[in-house]
Amino acid sequence: MLLNTNFSEADISRIIEMAWEDRTAFEAIEVQFGLNQDGVIKVMRTHLKLSTFKLWRERTHGQKTKHAMLRTAEVNRHQSKQHNKLHR
Repeated sequence: MLLNTNFSEADISRIIEMAWEDRTAFEAIEVQFGLNQDGVIKVMRTHLKLSTFKLWRERTHGQKTKHAMLRTAEVNRHQSKQHNKLHR
């Protein structure tokens, strides 16, 4: 479900970055941007080249770390190495 369709370029960029990160769950994107997994997929399909989108889908399809409920206890909160660089 797309709750907010008026994303800035910076928001779109951050959504794409979070979607590519292995340890960032779709639920974290939903909390921050109001996009569930289907909404993230639509954003990725719209803003990536087809070949890049297919590569991303292959990478994330069935990946347990992308779903908070499927994660093991060893997977804790993840913060991108670039987080502090982006939010100064």
